[in-house]
Amino acid sequence: MTGADSLERAIHERVTLVPYDPAWPGRFAAERARLLRRFPGALREVVHIGSTAVPGLPAKPVIDLMAGVDSLAVADELIPPLLESGYVTSAEFNAALTDRRWLMRHAEGHRTHHLHLVVHGERLWRERLAFRDALRADPALAERYALLKAELAARHPDDREAYTRAKGAFVRAVLANAGSMASPR
Repeated sequence: MTGADSLERAIHERVTLVPYDPAWPGRFAAERARLLRRFPGALREVVHIGSTAVPGLPAKPVIDLMAGVDSLAVADELIPPLLESGYVTSAEFNAALTDRRWLMRHAEGHRTHHLHLVVHGERLWRERLAFRDALRADPALAERYALLKAELAARHPDDREAYTRAKGAFVRAVLANAGSMASPR
């Protein structure tokens, strides 16, 4: 498979959930270390977010990393060297984002990593950590989220954006309950 074929397949990959894989934290740690070596000082912190960061939770087998930067201007400066280090992105998609930048790694037609460049400590940073931490702390909440994700994956198997949007109300309810907006980290 050529690199172009792999990218095309990864872009259009179906929403498929798999059981939790205990190897996911190690895959996160390896990519975190690689990014911190490649971009010393530019990334304030790199954390594991998303469902692969919640032990026991089924997920799309894509490691979500959130890297804290000082500003979106810094994020924009990092995109060219990130592209040289194995990530791909969509300029059009990123132009529509007001609070982050997004990149993806892929191999053999499958997404392997999503990298979210977010201003460290700001609202989106705090919310993503609060949501992850709420799921980690409450197995019943994590189970409700797993059931919702399974239902939405069945409903939107070929539309990752619709799948993500459909989880929004659940995420907002968890954040409102967690009080993440009232207690910045």
